[in-house]
Amino acid sequence: MRALKLALLGAFGALALGGAAQAQEDDGPISLSFNVGAASDYVFRGISQTDEDPQVFGGVDAALGSIGYAGVWLSNVDFGNGTDLEYDLYAGVKPVMGPVTFDLGVIYYGYTDSPSGSHQDYWEGKLAASTAAGPGTIGAAVFYSPEFFGDTGEATYVEVNGAMPLGESKFSVSGALGRQWIDEGVDYTTWNAGLGFALTDHIGLDLRYWDTNEGTALGYLADERVVVGVKATF
Repeated sequence: MRALKLALLGAFGALALGGAAQAQEDDGPISLSFNVGAASDYVFRGISQTDEDPQVFGGVDAALGSIGYAGVWLSNVDFGNGTDLEYDLYAGVKPVMGPVTFDLGVIYYGYTDSPSGSHQDYWEGKLAASTAAGPGTIGAAVFYSPEFFGDTGEATYVEVNGAMPLGESKFSVSGALGRQWIDEGVDYTTWNAGLGFALTDHIGLDLRYWDTNEGTALGYLADERVVVGVKATF
C-alpha cells in the first residue's frame, strides 16, 4: 500500500490497505499466501498513484509461525516521469496482548525506471493496533519515515480505522481517517469509506469513496473519487 507521491512530483516540479498486505496467521513455521487484483484507480492515502488510470497488482505473503510476517507487493504506477512500477517489501511481528493485536513492522517502497536524482524510494516504520468491537474491528496506526518520497524530509502518517460485517450477509463496511505530515510538503487529512462484498471465500469486491481536504494545494490527483476493485487470495 503510497503517499503524496504523484502530488509531490507536481508540487515540487519533480507521487498513498494500497500496497502492503499482511500475512495470514498460521501455526506452521512458514505459510505462503498469494493475492492478485485490479482496481479502477490506485489511491494511496487519498491520492491517485496511476494518474486516475486503472491499477493491476499482486503479491505474496509469508506467515512466519504465529507472530511474524514478510512479503512483497507489486503495482503499476504513473507519475508522468517514466516510473511505471512500485514494489513494496515488508516484514514485521504481530504480538497479542489481551484483546489487542499489535503490528510492528517496516515497509520499503521501491520504484522502477525512476528518473536519476528523483529520490523516490523510501521506507517507513509502522506501529499499529487493533481490537474487536462487537462483530467488527477498530484500529489505529502510525507510520514514520526519516526521509520521505522525493527527498522531502521526515514524514508521519496517523490513521484510525474500522470495519464491520453487515449481519450474516456477505457485505461489510469499512473506513479510515488519516493525517499526513511532511517536512517539505503539504500536510493534509484524508478519509475513505467503502462497501465490500465476498463474492466467494477467495474473491472480494470493494466500492470505496476517497477524499482529502487539500484538493486545491495537491491538485486533481487528491480530489474526491470513487474506486471499484476486485481482489483474489489463494
